[in-house]
This record gives sequence, structure tokens and C-alpha cells, in this order.
Amino acid sequence: MSAIAPRLLLINPVSRYRLGLAQKDHDKLPPLCLAVIAALTPKHWKIKIFDENYRTFRFKDADLIGITAYTPNAPRAYEIAKIYRDRNIPVVMGGIHASMCPEEALQYVDSVVIGEAENVWSQVLSDFEAGKLQKIYRGGFPEMSNLPIPRHDLQHPLYYWRSVQTSRGCPMNCDFCSVTSFNGGRFRHRPVEEVLDEIAAYHGDYRNIFFVDDNIGGTNQHHRDRAKELFKGIIDRKLKFNWFSQTSIDFADDPEALRLAAASGCKLLLIGFETESRDALMSVNKKNNLQKGVNNYRKVIKKYHREGIGVLGTFIFGMETDHPDDITRRARFINKLNIDGIQTSILTPYPGTRLCKRLQEEQRIEACNFPHDWKYYNWEDIVIKHPHIKPEELAKRMTDGWKLIYHPARIRTRFFQTWFNTRNLESAIWSFVINQQYRNIMFEKPIHFF
Repeated sequence: MSAIAPRLLLINPVSRYRLGLAQKDHDKLPPLCLAVIAALTPKHWKIKIFDENYRTFRFKDADLIGITAYTPNAPRAYEIAKIYRDRNIPVVMGGIHASMCPEEALQYVDSVVIGEAENVWSQVLSDFEAGKLQKIYRGGFPEMSNLPIPRHDLQHPLYYWRSVQTSRGCPMNCDFCSVTSFNGGRFRHRPVEEVLDEIAAYHGDYRNIFFVDDNIGGTNQHHRDRAKELFKGIIDRKLKFNWFSQTSIDFADDPEALRLAAASGCKLLLIGFETESRDALMSVNKKNNLQKGVNNYRKVIKKYHREGIGVLGTFIFGMETDHPDDITRRARFINKLNIDGIQTSILTPYPGTRLCKRLQEEQRIEACNFPHDWKYYNWEDIVIKHPHIKPEELAKRMTDGWKLIYHPARIRTRFFQTWFNTRNLESAIWSFVINQQYRNIMFEKPIHFF
């Protein structure tokens, strides 16, 4: 260890197999978790972040390595970890993949932080300085008050976005989603004034904020009232910026929430529509959409448009209830919907999800040469044995569907439709850029299947 001050190097690895959102500067999202870890680290430590969103990794000396990874980036994280372990430099790994697969991760790193780090990071550092680093630290689900402001100043200066988190946890527990496993089933939120203080501390450094909450509007009216308090605070403090976040379909039930969101700078909201099929929604436990009704999707979208907010809709293909014609039917349904931005994915059993557990039990996961095959868990490749569709046909139907959805002429038409529907040029531009982004992602490589 350094005689002067211990050095902590935090690393954000990026798979080179599919770059995904790391292809263009305006698509890249800063690794908020590393800024949080940096803020939790005592002042006597020297801290740097190495971010592969902007530069391929090269060795930098340090006393302790902290590394995070989403599932498709896990093999790359293990490659980098090996470089340090070969030099007898300890590596601690956290994040959603290591939390869901700690036994695997411990084959490649010295220590794993499971879950959220706020309750345990100080212990990790104390143990390291005492030469007693443990194999496993369990963070649990801490309350979100009195947290230090993340070290946004350590993030790469070229980021178009600043990531801010105002809440964690989701009780919905959709079949394909790992949020409930990782962040718990209880909706926890930061005090609004603390969120506003964080934004104010870096106000002027960034014009665009991504609120990384999985559902900024929460799951009930109490949560929506809290969201309105946040939006009012942004307005009252005159914090001028544009923002984007994620929410559920029932957020539109509160017209005042939409009005305040727009007034506080919201240009786009991601909503998980997933499918037009009730059977498919039931198969993934998407309760909110079932209650709202697939026939009401257009009405819901119009509510956002009236306030000048664009809608980025997510849709899943290859649902377990799908048959070949459903893939083509879903693509056509999307093209007829008054949606602004479109994110499509192929059903993928991420570790920690109920879907993954069930398919493991049924021995229907085809991509199972781990950790190598984690790179295929990216939403664009086929990693499971589908009950009704052969992989080659699913790949062909998906490719044809993407050609329909992301045809350049359709992307241009959606831009003008969004501009007309929202009367907001910025929302139209954001939607246009996102559609171009997803076109690039979908056609980066041919679909891989087993």
C-alpha cells in the first residue's frame, strides 16, 4: 500500500462484443454507482475513475480496485480484474451482476459487495487497510436519507448527461426484471431537498439530466405526490435543465404530475408497454398494463403529448406466449402506435429474475457457457430455447421487424409527428436521436443464436 495515501481506482468496463449505448457521446450514460462509491470513500484516499465508455482500458497502478458491471459487461470486467490480481492488487466487484452471481464473481475477484454499498463500503475500506479484506459484503437496502452527494466531478467531462437518482426499489416484480431482486420490493426515496441540493451543487455543469430511477412516479398516489414535490422544487429553485426518466403507464393518471414534470424540464419519459398481447402481459406479470388495458395505450400517450412530453416505449419480442406471426404483428402494431421513441428487445433471462430461475429449472437456457456467454445477454441476441419459435425464424422475424420499425423514412416521419403532437421541438429531436441510436444498436451485428 502507498506510504502517503492509499489509491483507489474505480473502473467502468464496456464489452467490445456489442457497444450498445456506448457508440456515440450523446448515448452514453455515466456510471453513477462509481460516483457514489467515490463519495462514500474517506478523504485520505486518492480516487480516480477509469471509464471504458471513452477509452479502452490500460493499466494504471493503484492499491485497491473497485469494478462494476452489468451482465453483458461481466466478461470484460473479469479480464480487467485478472490484470490486477496477477500483480497482487486486490479487486472488489459490485453492481447488479456480481450481486446476482457472487460465487461466479469470486472466481475472478478478491471480494464482492452484494446489493447497495452505502452500509458496507466503509467496512470494505477499513478491512482492506487492516489487511483483512473479506470475500463477501452484504449491503442490504439502506434508507436513502443523509447520503453524500455523488462525485460527479470525477466523471468523464464529455458526458452529455448527468445521472441523478431519487428513488430505489420496485414492488411490481415483473418476470423479466431484476430490479426487485437488486433494490428490493419497497419503494424508497431520497428526501426531495437532498436531491435538489445535489442538482444545485453541479448546476451549470450539465444541461441534461437522466433521473435513473426505475420508476420516478412510483406505484401509487403517495409516490406521485412525492414526485410532484420534486418537480415543484426544481421549478421553485429555478434549476434550468432538460431531463429524461422512466415511469409506469399509470403515471399519466395524475394530470398535475405531467404538467409539473413538463414545467420542470421533462422532455421524454420511458414507459414499458412491452406488448399488445394480454396473454403475453400476463405471462410476465405486467399488472399495471393489464389494468390499464392495451387498447388504451394511444390514450395514455396522448396525455403525455398534451403536456409536450415525448414517450419512449419499450417492447419485448419473443415472449413465451409468442408464435412466429406475433413477432411481425407486434412490429406492425408499434408502427401504427402514436409513440415517439422505440426501444425493442428480445426476451432475456437476466440473473436474479424470476424468468431466469424458471428457465434454468426447465433447462431452456441455451447460452450457458459462463462467463463467456454473458456477452450475449444484451437484448439483441437469442439466448433461450423458445417454446413456439425456432431460433433461426425468430432471428429472421426480428430482423425484418427492426427494418420496419427503424426504417430511416419512418424515423423521419416520427420526428415530425412528435413535433406536431407535443408542440415541443426538443422532445421531437430527443426522440429522433433515440430512434437513430436504437437503429444503430439493432443493426450493429447480426442476431446471434444457439
